[in-house]
Amino acid sequence: MLRTGPYWFPAKRYGWGWGLPTTWEGWVVFVAFIVLLVLAGVAFPPRTKRPAFLACVLVLGGLLLTVCWLKGEPPHWRWGG
Repeated sequence: MLRTGPYWFPAKRYGWGWGLPTTWEGWVVFVAFIVLLVLAGVAFPPRTKRPAFLACVLVLGGLLLTVCWLKGEPPHWRWGG
């Protein structure tokens, strides 16, 4: 598995999933995700090209989820503390 060194994405304190990045690599991935989402919105305006835009959002979301899974803290339900 690719989980070596510090986690790029720490687990959320409450619930399941990951929070904001804590390393520069995580921030690069997160900012790239946001930039690519904006570019997808420009290239495929949601009002006129909704299926293409949704496909881009699903692919980008899947890629971000994969990176979080591989480089983030192991996910499980957390109740705080």
